[in-house]
Amino acid sequence: MRLLVIEDEKHIADFIRQGLREEGYSVDVAYDGEKGYFLAGTEEYSAIVLDLMIPKIDGITLCKKLRVDGIDVPIIILTAKNSVEDKIAGFDSGAEDYLTKPFSFKELLARIRVLLKKSGKTVTVLKAGELTMDLLAHTVTRDGKEIILTVREFSLLEYLMRNAGKVMTRTTIAENVWDINFDTTTNVIDVHINALRRKIALPHKKELICTVRGRGYMIKD
Repeated sequence: MRLLVIEDEKHIADFIRQGLREEGYSVDVAYDGEKGYFLAGTEEYSAIVLDLMIPKIDGITLCKKLRVDGIDVPIIILTAKNSVEDKIAGFDSGAEDYLTKPFSFKELLARIRVLLKKSGKTVTVLKAGELTMDLLAHTVTRDGKEIILTVREFSLLEYLMRNAGKVMTRTTIAENVWDINFDTTTNVIDVHINALRRKIALPHKKELICTVRGRGYMIKD
């Protein structure tokens, strides 16, 4: 899943991005409201983490603008502003949740999971043929045999399994499994696809990940 963090304090933004990436999310970061507004309106995200005191467009105004534009992605406000009036303003602007700084990353992660679940964007188990992915236990099995994957391999397989039967281009894979700054001219995606194929392969079983020449990759359901 792809998340957007809009936070002007670089060390906090980088801390959140690193933590979310370690949990298997793809994360984009905007350091001001103007860039955040542009990304939220042009890219597809599962949730947004939004600071209030950001330059160019403040968080409350940004949240209102997104809702007026019809962008209904779940938003969690993460801010040092902790008065009751601030919280009411945050919820009135269209945010689904409000968390104050200093914060626990574990709590932020739990709140994001709740938002995703409420929005209907979260399932707990994915299946493709005899391949099963348990998103809560973070495990993958095929015919009952557990397959050990890296965080990036897990995210890549999850994206393919969520879109089973559809051709995923390298560009869409890069945007949803890596981030907007990913260099699509490299062969990193192909390397990870090949590693996945080796790991999920079983003797006398059909190949699940196929290459669609000139287009991208698809996992067969």
